[in-house]
Amino acid sequence: MENQPNGAHIVAGKVKWFDPVKGFGFVVADEGGPDILLHANVLRNFGQSSVADGAQIEIEVQKTDRGVQAVQVLKIEPPEAPEGAPLADFDHLDPEVLLSAELEPARVKWFDKAKGFGFANVFGKAEDVFIHIEVLRRSGLSDLQPGEALAIRVVDGRRGRMAMEVNAWEAALSRRDAGD
Repeated sequence: MENQPNGAHIVAGKVKWFDPVKGFGFVVADEGGPDILLHANVLRNFGQSSVADGAQIEIEVQKTDRGVQAVQVLKIEPPEAPEGAPLADFDHLDPEVLLSAELEPARVKWFDKAKGFGFANVFGKAEDVFIHIEVLRRSGLSDLQPGEALAIRVVDGRRGRMAMEVNAWEAALSRRDAGD
């Protein structure tokens, strides 16, 4: 735990659960202690509307009279994928094709978490891009909202144009600016 001048601390942990409909969730700190409230507004300030359960997260927290709360998200890493479980939609593709796919700006058309999929439109292209819930989860997200801005890697898969990676627009921009 690293102390900040405003009395806040930087904490690493794991997302216990997050519900975008309720507008909050909880983080369990690696160092132990009480669950940490993660409010949707704090997550939105990071540029995401959701975060996958089990994602690794680095947050700045403050103690309040209502408990420990996240005040800023600093970093999110997607949860680890099950060992040796590539998505069947991509197992026929050349790994070089997957690695060479560029991030493209897109906007969510619709996404239904219960159905496990949705679609986005890449700016300047007419065809829809299929987004599977497992790709979303492996990208560190749990849900998408219509109109949400994304940066996605798209490949031609078994279902047509498919997202193989989904990033919140702001997170993709900050990684690009950082030289990743």
